[in-house]
Amino acid sequence: MLRLAIPKGSLEEQTLKLLEAADLRVRRGSSRDYHGRVADERIDRVSLLRPQEIPVFVQDGFFDLGVTGRDWVVETGADVEILASLDYAKSGVGSGVKVVLAIPAQSPAERAADLPAGSRISTEYPNLTAGHFAKLGIPVRVFPSYGATEAKVPEIVDAIVDVSETGSTLRAHGLKVVETLLESEVVLIAGRAAAADPAKRRAMDDIVTLLLGALRAQGRVLIKLNVSEERLKELLEVLPAMKSPTVAPLSTEGSYALETVVEKATVNTLIPMLKAHGATDILELPISKIVP
Repeated sequence: MLRLAIPKGSLEEQTLKLLEAADLRVRRGSSRDYHGRVADERIDRVSLLRPQEIPVFVQDGFFDLGVTGRDWVVETGADVEILASLDYAKSGVGSGVKVVLAIPAQSPAERAADLPAGSRISTEYPNLTAGHFAKLGIPVRVFPSYGATEAKVPEIVDAIVDVSETGSTLRAHGLKVVETLLESEVVLIAGRAAAADPAKRRAMDDIVTLLLGALRAQGRVLIKLNVSEERLKELLEVLPAMKSPTVAPLSTEGSYALETVVEKATVNTLIPMLKAHGATDILELPISKIVP
């Protein structure tokens, strides 16, 4: 039913992992194949493309759905519907990125407005960059970049506009970030015509539910435990939960079973603390999806 485009390159591995966690595993003949299939009747075909291309291809109806960066939706100006923000980047869950202006570290400039007219800027985002400086009223020369953008400063250009997660790569090349042009994240987009089709829209909504459910579950585990009635209140005061823990009486009078979802990173200190507050029979279980 749906034709899906997913990003080739730095986001490829994390996108494939998310689809698999959502029970939408992409099957290909090899890791070099640009096309694949999902054993789900809601997805007819999957293609791997550069994220820069995906917004326009989805807009023009070559694909019904696409996974790309919000930055590329803005850069291309594609008329698409953003169905969901997918909170991950190439380094994993919870990692957004920024499109930033960077200049040589020794430059006295502290913001974009400090750059002189005629400054040369290299970037993979020529439209975004030109628009930003047009709003500032500063005429600049924008040079499209096709890779190794940071290597062009200062011999070829005066500044760059590039995507960054932490800024460490830019600092390693003797650059400093002076302004953020756009905060971006991975998004699931749909073509307007496809999203208006009732059957396709239902399939899209199902896929959004699965993807977001898988994302919510990442980094979380289910904790199950027992506790006596005498120590129940004490334990509930220290037991974390997404909303509130599940409490159920056991067949043994005077005992309760509790369930709660917690951050995996806290388990190493949480379990000893729960035991100290009367918890017994503690189980830690993985979670594949959380759907509110």
